Parts: sequence; C-alpha cells; structure tokens
Amino acid sequence: MATPTHRLPRYGHHAHRAPDWAGSQHVYRPRRPTTTPLYPVVQHHLETFLAQATESDPLGYGVPSWVEKDLRAYLRCGILAHGFARLRCEDCGHERLLAYSCATRGVCPSCNTRRMAGVAAHVTDHVLPHLPVRQWVLSLPKRLRPFLEGNPDIASAVLGIFIRAVRTSLCATSPGAPSDAQLGALSFIHRFGSSLNAHFHFHVVVLDGVFSRAEGDEVRFHEAARLTPEHWHALQHVVQRRVLRYFSRHDLLDEADSHGMLSWRGSGGFSIDASVRIEGEDRAGVERLLRYCARPPFALERLHAPGGIVSLSSPESRLVYRLPKPGNPPKVGPDGRTELWLSPLQLLERLARFVPPPRVHRHRYHGVLAPNAKLRAAVTCIGRPDPEPADAQLPSPTGSSPRPQPSLDAEPARPTNPARRAPTKGGSGRPACADLRSAAAALPGHRAKRGRGGTMRILSFLTDPFVVVAILEHLELPHIPPPISPARGPGTARSVVRETSCSTRLRPSIPPRSSSSPTSCSTSP
Repeated sequence: MATPTHRLPRYGHHAHRAPDWAGSQHVYRPRRPTTTPLYPVVQHHLETFLAQATESDPLGYGVPSWVEKDLRAYLRCGILAHGFARLRCEDCGHERLLAYSCATRGVCPSCNTRRMAGVAAHVTDHVLPHLPVRQWVLSLPKRLRPFLEGNPDIASAVLGIFIRAVRTSLCATSPGAPSDAQLGALSFIHRFGSSLNAHFHFHVVVLDGVFSRAEGDEVRFHEAARLTPEHWHALQHVVQRRVLRYFSRHDLLDEADSHGMLSWRGSGGFSIDASVRIEGEDRAGVERLLRYCARPPFALERLHAPGGIVSLSSPESRLVYRLPKPGNPPKVGPDGRTELWLSPLQLLERLARFVPPPRVHRHRYHGVLAPNAKLRAAVTCIGRPDPEPADAQLPSPTGSSPRPQPSLDAEPARPTNPARRAPTKGGSGRPACADLRSAAAALPGHRAKRGRGGTMRILSFLTDPFVVVAILEHLELPHIPPPISPARGPGTARSVVRETSCSTRLRPSIPPRSSSSPTSCSTSP
C-alpha cells in the first residue's frame, strides 16, 4: 500500500520536540477547558443544580430552557471527542485539529471573549467614523430592574427613552445643530456587575455630536462642544420622570408608588454618567472602550480553586473570585470585599442569571448608525483613509480647516486595519460562515518550516463518532468525553446551598421566563 503524502502528526509521549523554527509567540496552543475551574463545576454540579431548581420552583419549571441549553453546550465546547475540523498548512503539510465551539452567549468564557473581540474590531473598522465618541451609562433603581430582566420589551422601551433624552441633550449643546438633527449610537445591555452580582444597566457609545443634512447631498456633523457634567446630571431627572411615567401607564407601578419614587432623595436611584470621552483618531482607545462594553459577564482568570481543580467534584468545595483591578486604593465590592467565596452551586446560580433570553440582541445601533438609516453610508465613511492618496492628511473636524463633508451616495466605510476582512454583502456586522472559516484558518499560530507563517486550509469537518475516535486514538489523545456527574440526593443538595460565612449574603433567584419564545440563538461555527 502506498504511503500517504501527508500523515497525521503524533502527540503524547511519542511526539518529538518542537523544531527550532517554531517560535513560541507563533505556536498554536489549543485551549483545554477541562483544566479550568469552571468546567469541573459545570461537569459535576449541573444536574444537581437543575434538579434543585425544579424542586424549589412552585410550578415545576426550574431554570429557563435557554439557560440549561447554554450550560450543556458549554460542556461540549473545545472537547475534541465531540468533533473537530482538520486543518493543513499549505506550505509544510503540518496538520492541526480544531475543536468545535459552543457559541453560547452567557456561560462560555472563550466564546464570549471571541465575540467581544469580533464586535469591537468590526465596529471600530467599519461602523464608527473618525469622530469623538462618549460613553453614556444608565443605571436604574433596584425596584425596577426585575421588570427589565424578565421582559425584553420593557428593557427596549426604557432604552428608547434614554436614547431620545440623550439626543435632545446633544442637540441643545451642539452649536448650529437643527432641532431635527440625529445622533449615532451603539448600545449594550449588561445584566451583571463586576462582582458577579445581578445589575441590569445600559452602556451606550454615542458619537459626541449630532448629524444633519447640508446643502445638496452632504451630511454635516455638529460636535457637542457645550456639553458639561451639569447636563447629564440634569438628564437623570428627565429620564427618571419619563421612565416612571411609562411604568405607571403600563400598570407596572401604582400611581402612589410612582409619585413616591419621584420624591426620593437625589435622582431616586437613577444614575447617568458620561465622563468617558475618546477622540476619533484614537482608534485603539475606541476599540478598548468597545471591548469594555461588550465584555463577558465574568473573567475566567479571576476564578480560582484554592483546593485544586480535582477537589471541585465535592459539594463542600469552595471557589474564590477576585474582584477586578485591586489598584491603590483597592477596589472593593458592594459590601467592602475584595474577593468572593462561593460554592459550586452558588456559582452556577449566579451565572444562570447572566444568560440572556433568546432572540434578544446583545448590542443595537441607533440613529444614523441604524441598519436602514439613509445617512449611514455617508456617516460611516467620515475620516476613513482613502486608498488612493494613502499619505494624505485629513484635517480635524474641530480644527480651523473644515473636514470635507461626504456625499449621501458615498461608498461604505473601508476598514482602517487592512489585515481585517471587510464585512460581507448584506449590511450586517456578522460575516458569512465561509468568511469565519477562512479567517480562523488564516489566523497566525503556525510557522512553516521555511521560517514564515503558513496558511492553514480546512480539509474537513468531522462529527462521525467512529471517525473521531479512530483519529484521536491514533494521535493518542482523549477520545472519550468527560463524564457528567448525576444529580445528588435532595439532602445533599440542600446541604450544599446553605449559607456559610464565606458565601455571598444575597442569593439571586432564577430569572422569570421571558415573553419571547425560547427558540435557539444564532450561532457561528
């Protein structure tokens, strides 16, 4: 029998030392989710958590279906035994196995981080023009947050009230702006705080000004040069009155309760902050801001198992979640702590509240950045470098020389980073599946034998268990998925969730079912 031209590499104790040309900064290192503290928590305690939630629910529903689906999908993410893609270097013939991802939206740290980086890169390169941006943050009273968590329609209505109030404030503080000028904004819905606490609030990245039609087919930008902290402090009372009026009209609050909340000290639990402003030419700063707004609910590097990962199979084990950026002075939680001590079931209970309902967007575009806005094409190309005169200097929009106003029939914005792929035809920020596969295969992480980066080409996608097991056995890799522990008895489950001195004092309940139908979320390969 003839020897095949390209053979699968051997791993394990028969593998050879990495060649000298494989620099450590370019060597692909597959992630191993089973070695992280989160995986054994879900692996050994998921069934107990689901059984306990069903038992404690008076109606017997337990956790929402989309939460259970995300938790079970996380157990298959990054596991080669559940299937993988075969990739081959076109230069040296080296092959690689790439495990499938779950593409969930609330639990998996890897998929959430990848989505965060992709959204930030796309918006920076293809959506936001080279104009100053400002972050607006809206927090609401704790009494109103359960309504927004359980009903996406109410959350959308409150977000719309906030966006309209911000537009009015920008029009009043932008010299020369007409009353019908439009803003450009990108909003993110956060269901979490920095301490693994449930905190429903909004982050909105707004272009610091408004847009209007100029003479002919041109669009003009009016910068909000007069905006001061007093304006967004006054905006808190405006948003407070409008939101409480909305709750009263829709019978969500009694008239007496609404008037009582208006008489609360200060702004009555409503908080607006707009102190973060970044210049348009600071693209790295804009992307950092977008990554912050699109960040996952928690950071995996802050989760630790003091007793080791092996000990997490026990219901008596404990985990430590360190709060972000200790700094000087140290950043503390709402009750003065710098770290959280949680049991496995308490960690799962907190993570379950961060899973968004299906068919609810994580970020939305408003104003001139909306998908069907007539001015979108003209706005997104402001300040983009022209490919022909690459060395031309574009004047600042606030300098003495006015920026050339783009035409309404201008071409779509070009990416500022040529290494990133342009969006596919269709107008959405989500590239096609073929583009995602090509981008994944072209990522740096392999250096060919000739000393330069090689392009990885996808050979096949394998899901047949017999083929998957045969290949993994040949490579001496684990070919059996990690076993899932069954649910423990009711007595053990009750002993696990009891409050201890090292656990949190506020145990959030399981979120109510949304009015939207629990259909599956959109996923990427």
